[in-house]
Amino acid sequence: MLHNAEVVYEGDRVVFVGHGGGQSVDTTIDLGESLVMPGLIDLDALTDIDHMLLDSWGSPDQLDGLLWSESYFQDRRRDVFSFEERLELREYALVQLALHGVTTYMPIADETHSAWAETYEELASVADLSRGLGLRAYLGPSYRSGVNVIRADGVQEVRFNEDLGRASLADAIRFLDYCAELADPLVNGALLPCRIETLTEEIMRTTAQVSAERGVPVRLHALQSLVELRLVQEQYGESPLQLLHRNGLLNERLLIPHGLYTDRNRLVYGEDRGDLARLAASGASVVHCPLTSLRRGKVLESFGAYLDAGVNICLGTDSFPPDLIRGMDVGVHLAKYVDGRADAAPVERYVEAATLGGAKALRREDLGRLEAGAQADLVAFRLDDLRDGVHDDPIRTLVLNGTARQVIHSVVAGRTVVQDGVVPGIDMRRLRARAQGLFEKMKSAYAERDYRHRTAAELFPATFPEV
Repeated sequence: MLHNAEVVYEGDRVVFVGHGGGQSVDTTIDLGESLVMPGLIDLDALTDIDHMLLDSWGSPDQLDGLLWSESYFQDRRRDVFSFEERLELREYALVQLALHGVTTYMPIADETHSAWAETYEELASVADLSRGLGLRAYLGPSYRSGVNVIRADGVQEVRFNEDLGRASLADAIRFLDYCAELADPLVNGALLPCRIETLTEEIMRTTAQVSAERGVPVRLHALQSLVELRLVQEQYGESPLQLLHRNGLLNERLLIPHGLYTDRNRLVYGEDRGDLARLAASGASVVHCPLTSLRRGKVLESFGAYLDAGVNICLGTDSFPPDLIRGMDVGVHLAKYVDGRADAAPVERYVEAATLGGAKALRREDLGRLEAGAQADLVAFRLDDLRDGVHDDPIRTLVLNGTARQVIHSVVAGRTVVQDGVVPGIDMRRLRARAQGLFEKMKSAYAERDYRHRTAAELFPATFPEV
């Protein structure tokens, strides 16, 4: 912690951090009463429209209606949004990330609204949008071999189309070639398969092979639900962690959102049978998304236990808002409940997860820190508002009393991305209006997928009836 200090950067690199370095500088920016810290790293960052407004509060019967029905999978799959509309959603989401202090991100989008998965062409356009804003991205089209569906009898299972799975993986590999040819340090290729239960072993093994050959990270949602655990055990007779290991994915290049259902989880075995030691030994990282987990009634058991075992924890938002500060606050206090002690997850450990943990997951020693030679990625949160309350430690003050909406300035690789709390050149009013219209379109489309053929009004009733 440095008070009244200076960060000096030249080009894309930090050259000095401290007091009175004596450097000759071209421009001085006085950020006033603010906390300047390394740029936040969000490794499960929503690049879509908000969905938790719709899918985080319903009964099991309502939530089942949000998945694909058998008939929709077989005969009626379609893209809800046009290519142009998808890009509008991406722009809206990327601006949200910037406004919440995220400087490096790995995207996630909801495939529910696509005919199958993301395409090469779409991600190439996302790369262009991201470069225009100046964010650092780890990109790749999502891919899968199967889809979670609800049968007519209300049972959830996975239906596969292996040809579509191979085609979507080919798009992902093609995108890696695109990133290599682009040679832009802000656009990095990654392999982003969907959920573990939606992949065939062929796709898993090929993903592991390509990742090893090219040295690129793999992010695969796993250990995130009891349904996933049941489906994997029914199909393979082993746990998701064992399946990852057997197919060559469990290594230092793997990122696992959300990593909740290890043997320690009270709904699995409720005791340590070696899962955390296996995760730690592999070098894989868990992308912890505390705010999203809480909204779905889930919790990591526990943050301290994973760290003590040597598991690298980084952070993700997974949904809207992309607010890692609120996520840290929720995580700190959930850990107190799980472990039964006030110091179960000190706030500084969460700050490290959002910076150094993300850098370790990406195997980037030049990210997540402010020191000479590191990338010039930084974000400033203002702390001069009466609503921030009185000040003690600035980290605790921000996390316990504030939100990421207090961002006033951010820099990525030496380029200013947020200035005076806004993203220069972006028409916020237009983005907001377009996003609202596309949200309504997305909401209406759920009705055509519901296995019970309910209307959107029936699937999403208002909290109070309109008068």
